[in-house]
Amino acid sequence: MSLARRFAAFCLLGAALPAQAAGVLEAPADIAWVICAGSLVFFMQAGFALLEGGAARAKNSVNVIMKNYADMAYGVLAYWSVGFGLMFGSSWLGWVGVSHFFPSLDAGSDATFFFFQIMFAATSATIVSGAVAERMRYGPYVVGSMIVTGLIYPLFGAWAWGSYVDGQGWLRALGFVDFAGSTVVHSIGGWCALAGVIVLGPRLGRFAPDGTPRHIPGHNLPMVALGGFILWIGWFGFNGGSTLAATRDVGIINLNTHLAGCMGFAGASLIQRLLGRPILMGLAVNGAVGGLVAITAGCATMSPAFALLTGLLGGFISVLGVQLLEKLRLDDVVGAVSVHGFCGAWGTLAAGLFFKGDLFDPGRLIIQALGILVAFVWAFPMALLSYWLLDKTLGLRAPSLHEQRGLDFTEHYEVGYPEFQRELTHGGKQ
Repeated sequence: MSLARRFAAFCLLGAALPAQAAGVLEAPADIAWVICAGSLVFFMQAGFALLEGGAARAKNSVNVIMKNYADMAYGVLAYWSVGFGLMFGSSWLGWVGVSHFFPSLDAGSDATFFFFQIMFAATSATIVSGAVAERMRYGPYVVGSMIVTGLIYPLFGAWAWGSYVDGQGWLRALGFVDFAGSTVVHSIGGWCALAGVIVLGPRLGRFAPDGTPRHIPGHNLPMVALGGFILWIGWFGFNGGSTLAATRDVGIINLNTHLAGCMGFAGASLIQRLLGRPILMGLAVNGAVGGLVAITAGCATMSPAFALLTGLLGGFISVLGVQLLEKLRLDDVVGAVSVHGFCGAWGTLAAGLFFKGDLFDPGRLIIQALGILVAFVWAFPMALLSYWLLDKTLGLRAPSLHEQRGLDFTEHYEVGYPEFQRELTHGGKQ
């Protein structure tokens, strides 16, 4: 169908389209699979905690992991009260859900669907925590996380995926393809992270006066590697569970997911070598995650060969994106903007380019590009405004003294490694 016909169909029928998930999650096997998949997505929070905690300095490890817990706890509450209704309630002309706020979810199928979706919402929010690590105060961070899960993420989700109850999002009605959320989850989280990084500014000492970047190593690279492996495992639930059914499609979806992750790792390693640099483990692990992010949009609609290509370029982008941010003097501690924002955008474009049975369709490509653009234009300014307001009201950045001593002690009155940080616990809090 041409782009013009898709748009006309949306204008005429958008308010009356059937629900995206109508009739799903009725069979016990389907419910069991989605619950298991949702649990794997929940396990990804442990992966983020390890990867981000290890990439930060020891004096900030508790603070980083606390923020991951906050994303799940407070973010889920925000999504349950407001976000789910905005995203999956009865759709008003494909723009916003207007029902199912504070949902009771008595039916097993509805509860299962909600259980799966809250894990996605928490994932989008937790992308921010690694980027802004080591200088954002805990309290304002929690408020920002609730804004992401309660407003920014679900509004775009309503356009690309909604609605579970009645109607359909306007982007989805045009034919926008984002099966498990390269843009809906990952790019939205990446653009919010970019906004946070800009409002906060870089860590003390991250850049020389002339703009030359200074490397600030994380305290535990084995934690980073273990976090990457856990994220990889979780992705089989993230993508495979998005079928919302225990079908044969899960096999090819998870195969594509794994192949893209492998090529993401290889691509990040290769580009480092081509640039004449050593193959750093942190960037290689990020490359694997970038490949997984990239395949998330098209894992159900492309062949394994194109999944390999998608992952390879995702690995390239994850490394080159970090270099771009450094040139712009933007301090992203874990490379979240590059891995989730940039790779998510590439993966969404790839889902249109490599759509099985309809390769390189210009109309589909335009719709994919439109979705990518809309995601950025919505999420980045809203997050930028939110963090700016939080900075002006609550104070977003920790004082310099607190940043020097570490946010573990100044924000939480404890340290992650007391045997090696006794001077903090005995020096008093200022």
